[in-house]
Amino acid sequence: MTDELLLPGRRRLSLTERPLVMGILNITSDSFYDGGRYLVLDKALKYAESMLDAGADIIDVGGESTRPGADAVDASEEAERVIPVIRAIREKWLVPVSVDTYKAEVAKQALEAGADIINDISGLRFDKAMLKVAKASEAPLVVMHIQGTPKDMQKDPHYDDVVAEVRRYFQERYDTLTGAGIDASRIVFDPGIGFGKRLEHNLALISRLDELVVEGRPIMVGASRKSFIGSVLDKDVEDRMPGSVAVAAIAVFMGASIVRVHDIAATLQAVRMGMVLRAARAKQVEGPGV
Repeated sequence: MTDELLLPGRRRLSLTERPLVMGILNITSDSFYDGGRYLVLDKALKYAESMLDAGADIIDVGGESTRPGADAVDASEEAERVIPVIRAIREKWLVPVSVDTYKAEVAKQALEAGADIINDISGLRFDKAMLKVAKASEAPLVVMHIQGTPKDMQKDPHYDDVVAEVRRYFQERYDTLTGAGIDASRIVFDPGIGFGKRLEHNLALISRLDELVVEGRPIMVGASRKSFIGSVLDKDVEDRMPGSVAVAAIAVFMGASIVRVHDIAATLQAVRMGMVLRAARAKQVEGPGV
């Protein structure tokens, strides 16, 4: 497993001290949890500051909701939402910033504004120009699995073996991207919890996360406050923090290197517990005296 991500400007993001916590900053009107809260720049920056004060390692800025059934936003509107926020964050803080987009033009502008990471729900498939943008940069790439598109992904998702199929997808993406000239050290995989998956698919992916590792690349998990947690616990989105924290701890225990979340401080405690338990398990597996 890799021990760091190399960011633009030769900055390094360590993955060895502990798994990283990526804070979600949605500059949208219709995201499933926080839509409309941070459309004003000052509010977005105050929220980013609160996440940093709580210990966030990365700020993930997105300008289009990808909740089930969401309508697409054109690139110009998405850029108008996220670019001022990314630029303002970069001017104020050194924190790594990721841009949550599958549109090449938005990613290009975001990188120019100071973003460090491209977080693409389509795994660089929806916009063919994204590969060119990625190749022209040094940015790490979060390559996510999705079945369908946000508009239709939850209509009838089906897998014979979701873990095996997502792992095959990761291998195909790895082979395609590295074959096109993307350095393997830039790739992070995300199983896409809730993106074209039923409850049983999400549970299988999290509980068998260690089986998804391809070519030693790190895995990111984004499960925070999602509907499968509500289904298990019978809780509305506002009351899903405890379940989300539990999933984050389990994801880390199962090998996640990054968790993408809304609730930073509580998740940091979960990450530390998951990390300690993972280390204890590894020691037991290795055997005494090893």
